[in-house]
Order: sequence, then structure tokens, then C-alpha cells
Amino acid sequence: MTTRIGIGFDAHAFQYGGTLTLGGVSIPYEKSLIGHSDGDVVIHSIIDALLGASNLGTKGQHFPSSNTKLKGISSLIMLQNIGGLLLNAGWKVVNLDATILAQRPQLEQFFNLMANKISLTLNIQELSVSIKATTTDHMGFIGREEGIATYAVALIESKP
Repeated sequence: MTTRIGIGFDAHAFQYGGTLTLGGVSIPYEKSLIGHSDGDVVIHSIIDALLGASNLGTKGQHFPSSNTKLKGISSLIMLQNIGGLLLNAGWKVVNLDATILAQRPQLEQFFNLMANKISLTLNIQELSVSIKATTTDHMGFIGREEGIATYAVALIESKP
């Protein structure tokens, strides 16, 4: 059995209006994230980590922003596609760990719902998905509330 680790990152700027979607969950907030898809930095960083661990390409290769059919697509659909790609390549997701960097809004009350949505999308145990958040203590673009970023780590193993 082979075990691999991947690291993912994504960041998007805020815009006023729209729906803020993080981890597949709609978060009540006056701003949303600008992106070709729904701008879900949590899911995007997880996709990045899974693709890095499996060496199956990049998010941009699988979901190019030049593809107009992907405009506004739910990142959960993107994650489902990548989950299927990993399964077909003989990989199983063991664990996902994501850290959201956001000055605002407060997100702790949504962590369990995010983990649930992600685990259901990938057909893995909810306890295999860890979501947490921190601020940058008012430093940088995150501290100035100009956007949100997320780091993610994925642990995968080859299926027996």
C-alpha cells in the first residue's frame, strides 16, 4: 500500500453581494468571493491537495477558467469529479484537513456542516474531514477583509 500527502491553497477576493460559499455551505454575509466557479476556497484548496497527492494534474487543467460551461459551477460538483478521478486511479481519501484564513465572518458554527458536505461528496467518514479557521490579526489582504484564503492537506492511500 502506498500513502501520499498533498498540500493545497486557494485565495479569492471579496465582492459586495452574492452568496458566500465555503465548504459547500452558504454563509450569511454581505460579501461573496469572486471566482469563475462559486469561489469556494475551501473546496478549491482540498481539490488542489487531492490532485497534488495523487499527481493527477491541477485544478486549472481539470476546470479551466476559459471553459464557459464551468462559469458559476458548484465546487462540490468539481470535488465529486476529482473524487471519482482518484477512485478510478486506485486512490482512497484517508484524511482532509483545511484551515480557513478569514478576518470575518466568524465561521466556527459552520465547520461541522462543511465537514458533512465534503464527506458526503467524497463518500468518506465525516471524522476524516477537519475544518478550522483563524484570522491574520488584521494583517495583509485577509486582515483588511479584502478576501479569504484556505490551506488544505490531503492524505490518500492506494486501494488494496
